Amino acid sequence: MAVNGFRKLPSLASAARSVLPTRRPAARAGHTASAEGKVAGTGQLKRVSVEGNIAVGKSTFARLLQDAARGWEVVPEPVSKWQNVVADDAQFDGLGAQSPVSNLLQLMYEDPARWAYTFQTFSCTSRLSTQLRPPPPGRSPPVRVYERSVYSDRYIFALTMFELGFINAAEWAVYQNWHSFLVEQFGPRVQLEGIIYLRAPPEICMKRLHKRGRKEEKDIDLAYLQKLHAQHEKWLKDRKTRVHFEHLKRVPVLVLDAGLAFDRDAEVQRRFIEQVGTFFGDL
Repeated sequence: MAVNGFRKLPSLASAARSVLPTRRPAARAGHTASAEGKVAGTGQLKRVSVEGNIAVGKSTFARLLQDAARGWEVVPEPVSKWQNVVADDAQFDGLGAQSPVSNLLQLMYEDPARWAYTFQTFSCTSRLSTQLRPPPPGRSPPVRVYERSVYSDRYIFALTMFELGFINAAEWAVYQNWHSFLVEQFGPRVQLEGIIYLRAPPEICMKRLHKRGRKEEKDIDLAYLQKLHAQHEKWLKDRKTRVHFEHLKRVPVLVLDAGLAFDRDAEVQRRFIEQVGTFFGDL
C-alpha cells in the first residue's frame, strides 16, 4: 500500500520479526562479587552507564545503587522530557513560554515511520544534556551513573530503527554525522569509564513492561524486545557492533543477570552491590 507516493512501512512489531536473528543461549554474568567499599576517592569522576532492554529494571536498579552508597550519584533517563516536549519560544504558534507541545514518545510508538528520526534526535540530545550536567553545588561524587547513554541511543535504538526501515538511509547518515561530531567535540566530558549491562530474557522484560503499564508502551510486542535484546548482545556481550569511538571499544562491561528478582530478593541485591562496588573500584 502506498501513502503519498511512498510504500507504507510495516508496523514496529512486524518489522522486528522480519529481521530477528536466531536466539543464543544465556550466558553467565561477568565479574565476581566482592565488597562494595573498594571505590576510593581518586579525585576523578567516573562515568558509568546502565544499559539494557526496555523494562529490564534499570530504574529499579538505579534506586538500589542510589541507596547503597552516598558517593554513587544516579542520573535518571530523561523520559519525562520525551513525554512533554515544550516550546521555549513564546511566539511559537501563539503558545506561552515552556508550553507543552506533544508527547514525542507516544508519537514515535504510534507512527515510527513518521517520528523515529525526530524522536532519536531529541532523545540523543536530551541524553547528551544529561551527561554534560555538572554535579550539584558543593558535591562532587566519585561515581556518576546514567540510565542509558548517547552510545546506546545510537548503537541500540537508532540503529534498530534504521534496520527496521523506520529511519531511512539519508536520515541514518545525518544522524551518525552529527552524533560523531558532538561526541568528538565534548570528548572526555561524555566518555564512559564503564558500562553495566542488565541482561534478561526478552520474555521477562515483556512481563515487567506489562506490569509497569506505561501508556506509550501498550502496543510493544515481544518481537521488538527480542530485536533490542539481540542488539544489546551484539554490542555488550559479543562486542561485535562496529563502534566509531576508540574509548568505547575498550570500555569495560559488567554483565548482571537481571532476570533474577533483584527488585525484592535481598540476597541478589547484596550480590549485585558487591559486584558493582568491585567494578567501580577497578575502573
